[in-house]
Amino acid sequence: MKRRSFLKNTLATGAAAVAVNAGLLTPSTVLAADWNSKAFSAKTTDDALSSVFGSASTADSGDIKLKAPAIAENGAVTPVTVDASGIDGVESIAILASKNPMPLACEYTFGAGAVGYVSTRIKMGQTMNVIAVVKAGGKLLKAEQEVKVTIGGCGG
Repeated sequence: MKRRSFLKNTLATGAAAVAVNAGLLTPSTVLAADWNSKAFSAKTTDDALSSVFGSASTADSGDIKLKAPAIAENGAVTPVTVDASGIDGVESIAILASKNPMPLACEYTFGAGAVGYVSTRIKMGQTMNVIAVVKAGGKLLKAEQEVKVTIGGCGG
């Protein structure tokens, strides 16, 4: 049995060494960009916006289509869609849940020529406003919608 274990371990180690040398197991290819820990640990929406965009000054916009359910029967997986495809030069989109302990739910950065559209699910602990902030052309535009979170999924 010891000989069999030795041969299996030697073969596995050899295969891993070959994969590393061939560049197949390079950790840098799977790591994300720098994480903005200050923004994601902010306790207020203004602090989160300042950490992400450098300013908390936003203007309401009818060009942003924020789609979220009026009543979320399961706050753990609330679907949210932000469509800013009618706005030229969308650089990034952030989604915030105003009463969460850490309001910034997600932030997406777009390359030049990308369509400003995001669909995701966020976690909400209680009834609150969902805020979508779009940075386009150096301006911060927002849309918000109240989402009621029910306990137990009874719809009331």
